[in-house]
Amino acid sequence: MYLITKWFGTFLCDDDGVKKEILFPKDEQEIEKRLHSIEQQHILAEEKKLAKNTKVIVNEKRLESLGEYDDTDPFFKTLVIHPEDYGFPQELFHNIIVRKSRGKVEQQLQSEDLQIIQMVNALDDLVQTANLLSERISCWMLIPTPKEKIKPFEETLTVVQKEIIRLEQQIETDMNTIAPNTSKITGPLIGARLIALGGGMHRMEHLPTSTIQILGAEKALFRFKKEGGKPPKHGVIFQHPLINKAPRPERGRLSRMLAIHIAMAMKADVFTKRDISAYLEKEMEKRIQEIRRK
Repeated sequence: MYLITKWFGTFLCDDDGVKKEILFPKDEQEIEKRLHSIEQQHILAEEKKLAKNTKVIVNEKRLESLGEYDDTDPFFKTLVIHPEDYGFPQELFHNIIVRKSRGKVEQQLQSEDLQIIQMVNALDDLVQTANLLSERISCWMLIPTPKEKIKPFEETLTVVQKEIIRLEQQIETDMNTIAPNTSKITGPLIGARLIALGGGMHRMEHLPTSTIQILGAEKALFRFKKEGGKPPKHGVIFQHPLINKAPRPERGRLSRMLAIHIAMAMKADVFTKRDISAYLEKEMEKRIQEIRRK
């Protein structure tokens, strides 16, 4: 016997066709729940019920505990089960896919690390605005000007500067919550900027350490590839006091070491959620001493 699950139900079949079936409720939300469970590699109650006390062959790895797993069996390619034959129109499936896609987009948009990215971008905009206002006020004050003409710009600059401080504090708070290990290793603001440059925590944890090391130095890397010369040794992580206060000959090795530990911290923040910052800091200190001895 073969156990096969479609979007509208699960079926027990033999060479002659379907012998038993348990159809899902004709409700978009209920079917969506079952499809989500399948995506999470869970076994459905309907599948367990049909496979009970029956020797079955399955073509999905998640079902191998119910029977013999063989995804090469030609039966799975030749058997066709039409949803319309069981009263499930294709329009229903279309609506479910639209619901699932919309839900995934909303979930992604609510992701905390994407909020971090937006805050970092907003912070950059505010800093640029503050610099422009400050430059304009300085130039304006070089000529005799009534105070009331400059005062509105000074007040605007003060508001922008206060918002910069508030946003930095918010970034630090959020980073200590969603990426505590990375925050301990890099500092919250540098960690947040790395996440923004890496495209989010889930993308960043896949990056090789060599890429993490030069995040933020893309222009220098492009120039090196185009014109030659020396490749960049560090990007944003140069802002870390361990790098920018180090003697120049040590910066490259320290940057590589820091990037390795950032990668480890990010993986812990994404997957295990365990606090390994004390271990990472201890290992970093050992490596720093080795580099300095050399």
